[in-house]
Amino acid sequence: MSNHARPRITQPAEPAPETEPGTKDRPSASVSPPAAGTAKTPTEPSSLPGTPPAPDAPTEDPSRANPPAGHSVSGRFGHLTLQRRLLLALVGSLALICAVIGLLINAGMRQTLASQLNEQLTYAADRAEAYSRSQGHQTNPAPLFAPGQASGTLNAKIVSGYLFAAGVLDEKTGERKDLIGTDAPPLSQLVVGAPPVVKHLSIGDYLLTAQLDPANGGILITGLPLEPNERTIASLTWLTLIISAAGLAATGLAGSIIIRRSLAPLKRVSAVASSVANAELDAGTAALEVRVAPEDSVPGTESGDVGNALNALLDNVATAFAAREASEAQMRQFVADASHELRTPLSAIRGYTELISATEHFSEDGQRSLNRVLEQSTRMSSLVENLLLLARLDEKHQLKKTPVNLGQLASEITEDFRITTPNHHWVTLVPETPVVVSADASSLRRVITNLLANARKHTSAGNTVTVALDIDSAAQEAVLRVEDTGEGIDPAFLPHVFKRFTRADSARSGADGTTGLGLPIAQAIAEAHGGTISVASKPGQTVFTVRLPLPSGVSPKPAKSARQSKA
Repeated sequence: MSNHARPRITQPAEPAPETEPGTKDRPSASVSPPAAGTAKTPTEPSSLPGTPPAPDAPTEDPSRANPPAGHSVSGRFGHLTLQRRLLLALVGSLALICAVIGLLINAGMRQTLASQLNEQLTYAADRAEAYSRSQGHQTNPAPLFAPGQASGTLNAKIVSGYLFAAGVLDEKTGERKDLIGTDAPPLSQLVVGAPPVVKHLSIGDYLLTAQLDPANGGILITGLPLEPNERTIASLTWLTLIISAAGLAATGLAGSIIIRRSLAPLKRVSAVASSVANAELDAGTAALEVRVAPEDSVPGTESGDVGNALNALLDNVATAFAAREASEAQMRQFVADASHELRTPLSAIRGYTELISATEHFSEDGQRSLNRVLEQSTRMSSLVENLLLLARLDEKHQLKKTPVNLGQLASEITEDFRITTPNHHWVTLVPETPVVVSADASSLRRVITNLLANARKHTSAGNTVTVALDIDSAAQEAVLRVEDTGEGIDPAFLPHVFKRFTRADSARSGADGTTGLGLPIAQAIAEAHGGTISVASKPGQTVFTVRLPLPSGVSPKPAKSARQSKA
């Protein structure tokens, strides 16, 4: 469109003021600047005068809305492994670095593009001004026709409050397009000589500047679009995000592999420590033979230092265990030798005492003293025999095992106690089906005898002692229970009943003295047969349970109804 046609830009779509009759339309739109002091239209309801304030929103409990940071972090990350923590720290640090670098690049690029746009706007404004000066006042040329103006350039003239030649060069075709009426108010607000400002127009955001038109004294407006800069910034942002994401993924994968390989020696050291912690150290030093591999115990690295320290600790503990085992072995040998050597003198003392008692006549006090010597020598002989038996059991001597009918053995021993101790009630509950175990008959006889003697000594007259035998088919074990209705064992003393030389007189009632070896001997014999012995006690009920393995390869038959005998 030629400049002589003078295209008009109409006013924005607003209610037009009433005109006086006879008034004619002007050839172009009048765009007078707004009067000073004119109030702007409020944009928020809260800024309107007289508007009541909004009701108070319900507030939350600060303690619920903002839990303690330390508690939240420990709850989330307290159960993470070291490998995951290191990987999380690595990826998190790299993500933070990428974010900072991306923000700095974005800010720097934005500043650079803004400077370039300002510079280009200055050149475009100078070309428009030079072109307008060269054309003169009579022609009133359109500034867009100035040579060298780039696509997207905006130019307009304001003369006497009217907007002339307002157009923009199309970015694709380079042809001139007129602006619409809604772009007139933003253009009319520009101040001559002020720094460039950004205005939102119908064709997008533009950086605009205003200067005096040397041709006619009006205002010459020049603008450049911001969309190319925004596209460049958006492309740079997406490129930064893609590169950062790829870098984080690659770093996470490589870091996971490196961290896993670096912590592999520490895991092997942990496995060794766990195996030692789960081993039965009371069985001897065999459980301490495991060591950290030499390649994992080289000092100088974190895992190597830990492995070397663990090996040193295990060596120290093994040395202490070996010294303790040697001392215990020496003590067992001493006890065995002493017991063996004491048997002959004690037998001689008991024999001569019986001989003197049978052949000589003593006064009543002399006979009482002689009986006391015989009683104590017999008790000393029993103690020596018990010590010798414990020493042999500790040395893991092989027992002579034969098939033993455990039900018959328990019934016979209970019958003996029923006759010798009639002031107790003795009950036998054994199945009719024979329960046969592979064991040493004399050793099992001692186990049952010691348990029944323990019940007889530590319960008052009138209590009931029950001997019950059963089969645990699931565990392939014969289960023998000795239960009494006595006063029970003190809970503080209960964990110590199987320790040697432990006296139970203060824990349970009874007047007979004990040596404290009956229950330890029963436990040693049961364990020598591959079984166990345990105790549970409460007032009115104390139960000793002996479990012995059934012969392998023989399926236990279902026990028939128990045969019961009472006295």
